[in-house]
Amino acid sequence: MIQKKISILIILLLASYMGFSQTKHTISGYVRESGSQELLIGVNIYSPKLKVGTSSNTFGFYSITLPDDSMDIVYSYVGYQTQMKKISLDKDISINIELSSSVNLSEVVISAERQEKISESTKMSTIDIPIMQIKNIPSLLGEKDVFKVLQLMPGVQKGSEGNSGIYVRGGGPDQNLIILDDATVYNANHLFGFFSVFNGDALKSVELTKGGFPARYGGRLSSVIDMNMKEGNKEKLTGEAGIGLISSRLTLEGPIIKNKSSFIVSGRRTYIDMLIRPFLNAENGIAGYYFYDFNAKANYDFGDKDKIYLSGYFGRDKFGIKQINDNYSMESGLFWQNATSTARWNHLINNKLFLNTSLIFSDYTLSIKSNEKYGNDKYELLYKSGIQDIGIKSDFYYAKNPNHLFRFGGIVYHHHFTPSAFVIKDSYNNLAENKAKYINSIESGIYIEDEVKINARIKVNAGLRISDLYSEKKNYINPEPRFSGNYKLSDNLSFKLSYAIMNQYIHLLSNTGIGLPTDLWVPATNKTKPQQSQQIAGGFARDFIPQNFTLSIEGYYKASKNIISYKEGASFLGIDDPSNGDIISWEDNITSGKSWSYGGEFLLQRKTGKLSGWIGYTLSWTKLQFDELNSGKEFWAKYDRRHDISVVIIYKPKKNITLSATWVYGTGNAISLPLGEQPIATHDLIQNNPNESNPYVNDYLPTLPYYGEKNSFRMKAYHRADIGIQFHKTHKWGERTFELGFYNLYNRKNPFFYFSRDEIIPGTNKYDRKLKQVSIFPIIPSVSWTFKF
Repeated sequence: MIQKKISILIILLLASYMGFSQTKHTISGYVRESGSQELLIGVNIYSPKLKVGTSSNTFGFYSITLPDDSMDIVYSYVGYQTQMKKISLDKDISINIELSSSVNLSEVVISAERQEKISESTKMSTIDIPIMQIKNIPSLLGEKDVFKVLQLMPGVQKGSEGNSGIYVRGGGPDQNLIILDDATVYNANHLFGFFSVFNGDALKSVELTKGGFPARYGGRLSSVIDMNMKEGNKEKLTGEAGIGLISSRLTLEGPIIKNKSSFIVSGRRTYIDMLIRPFLNAENGIAGYYFYDFNAKANYDFGDKDKIYLSGYFGRDKFGIKQINDNYSMESGLFWQNATSTARWNHLINNKLFLNTSLIFSDYTLSIKSNEKYGNDKYELLYKSGIQDIGIKSDFYYAKNPNHLFRFGGIVYHHHFTPSAFVIKDSYNNLAENKAKYINSIESGIYIEDEVKINARIKVNAGLRISDLYSEKKNYINPEPRFSGNYKLSDNLSFKLSYAIMNQYIHLLSNTGIGLPTDLWVPATNKTKPQQSQQIAGGFARDFIPQNFTLSIEGYYKASKNIISYKEGASFLGIDDPSNGDIISWEDNITSGKSWSYGGEFLLQRKTGKLSGWIGYTLSWTKLQFDELNSGKEFWAKYDRRHDISVVIIYKPKKNITLSATWVYGTGNAISLPLGEQPIATHDLIQNNPNESNPYVNDYLPTLPYYGEKNSFRMKAYHRADIGIQFHKTHKWGERTFELGFYNLYNRKNPFFYFSRDEIIPGTNKYDRKLKQVSIFPIIPSVSWTFKF
């Protein structure tokens, strides 16, 4: 009996040893799009037999280590036809895969064995939107805008009517890290905020992270918007051109060396200035405005081991006005521009370890000028502000096995700030001059990030980031722990939890809160501390497999400190007393405070099929507190919005027709309105006779408004419906798409801003003050043509 037990024990030990020491091998390679050789991000690689899988990284590379066996490997990606490979795994092998785009997205079947479910992923508060959906959603004046689509997601609010600025979970526009091919974009707005600078024709992927931040991201408090440009078609020359009401665009891509090297160039320009020029003359004033942006990328494939990429973006907005008559002439201008460039090197160290190294350049510049001449008197204003970055970044990606993915790396940035530099002159003397105190700082970070599946129910992503800023002989070092976890309650339902500390070492000084180009980027210094936030979020994720729906419900709480704002009455010019040229430093113009944001979010989404889109709802509260504002009392943030609803529907009744519609609703923004006016005395900035001492310019005294509690008034609720219809037709040379759309379909008069005005009471000589609302966008039709060849 004892011998029998010993024999059984030996057999069990041997079985355990055999299972433990079972030989494993690695399958690795790249996944590309058939017909273009474009590398695909986030392709799912899955073994139905073992029920394990992985996905391709940002550069299309994947690695999965499995036991010796014969099995099927399934490759699937949203919008592409699934492929299955039968393999006999007895050694390490390399398999490069090409996936063909689905002719009809409604035929794509997403199953538990082919697509990573949101209920299985550790990602939380993360949204990715297929580029094709972005192109199908109706938009203002037909301009497809990535940021306006992101505004339709729960937890993301827009600033004001038509504005492309985004406010994520109570954060300001400066608290969003906007990345294009690893390079930071500092001002993402065209047309004073009505459009973003990103041309969807040049983009391959867009991902928004608003909580549960992985350790590889840092530098902002509220969100990360990570975008990657296309590489270009390696097999043939193709292109896309579009003509709209206010702009046209053109994209060309093709091989430099077939199947080895390719390029893509994409440009867009508005022609508003050309359309209005015939209706203007110099005497009444000539005004002009235009913007353009340009994307370019090239790459060379040395084989599976090494690849290099060069990419860049350049965009400019320019506004000018000119007036000339007998005794008076005036010319003013405002322009701002972004430029980024990235040089990337991908190196496959071995079949499990992948390295990407990037050299990064980013530059943002704002310039304002104004020249006036009246007789012999002259006045001149020159103003400049900007930020320039040079950096290097390395990221390692180590796929130990299907249940264990390890990332680590670091980044170093050199920031060169020009907070403000200006000269104001007149005919008599130099009134004010700021010779620009340039500020240089070095920002760096290192991180480790470990994603591991502990057992069948628990999967976590734990990481640590150490960030640092050296500025003006002051060194800030901060640890940033990160955690997100997934606990499976059933096959398709899970509970998720995340926690993150974020530090931000640059600030945006803004009077408006809507992302105008006069907003200034400034660094943390001896006087101004870095911003910091802590965010905790939890919720449920559910997959509805046969219906191809996903559902997420999340709650969050975020507390931030050391956020900054202008003091009451301060501005970006910072002039104290123009008569003697005294200048106020921007640091003396600001005050620091705290913020709190909390709420809940709901998202029901379908990415593919005849009927796709989403329903999103946000319930949130955001408050601010500054010792030097609002008498030190808490007040609602301007972008606080109690309720926010968005419905997006895309329907394809036929192969050649796409219908789309959106409806949005939002509680009105919190603003400050004047309670009355106070008469004041004024000084003449440019006195006709500098020897005169009389400070009063006019026989009457002008008035200034005075206010009660800050942001104590609520604007009217905002709501709007947009619709669009696209007609597609295939020709021998390519495809033509004609689109007709209507923005603000039922002509809702949404508030843009308010002002007060005295109006006479009928039948009396008395005046009564009335509050007036200004709305800027009635129902607006749009039409556009797009050609693919």
